[in-house]
Amino acid sequence: MIGDELSAGMGDARALGWMGRVMARTPTEEPAFVAQLPVPGENTTELAARWETECMRRFTPMADNRLVLGMGATDLEDGLSLARSRLNLANILDAASASRVGCFVVGPPPRTDLDGEALAALSDAFADVCQRRHVPYVETFQPLRTHEQWNADVAASDGVHPGQAGYGLLAWLVLHNGWHGWLGLPEDS
Repeated sequence: MIGDELSAGMGDARALGWMGRVMARTPTEEPAFVAQLPVPGENTTELAARWETECMRRFTPMADNRLVLGMGATDLEDGLSLARSRLNLANILDAASASRVGCFVVGPPPRTDLDGEALAALSDAFADVCQRRHVPYVETFQPLRTHEQWNADVAASDGVHPGQAGYGLLAWLVLHNGWHGWLGLPEDS
């Protein structure tokens, strides 16, 4: 699991984040090894530069190695173009595919400190890259953009990081948008 600080649950009093909640509801025959490798405030250029070194050293030859990417919105803060953001994600997904590592991508959720239209465009760009590569993509921006509980949870913190309720909403979106199918598990798990 790579991504920004939302991937690790920054601001979550239970310290689970969305990934911890998703894994708690994912039945596996054997215990899963989940390495969470977030970097707060990381843009996609920085993520593309480090993901392979960070992840490949944790993968094992006999395991079903998979990569979950929690995409953030730092590209907007850092002034990266949509073309650069798209290319960075495409490079990660293509390299993972070449190494036979299946990927699952979770898009950036709404934030109060960034332009909503710019964030929607970034999420759409990420979704398009994934669709072209047949990689599952969970859209979080549009479903949460006007969600009362999400907005209240984010507003109660710093406008960027949700609390427990917000992480629960993110986990729900992941669990109900292809997660089980990607793992080869029944959808009603």
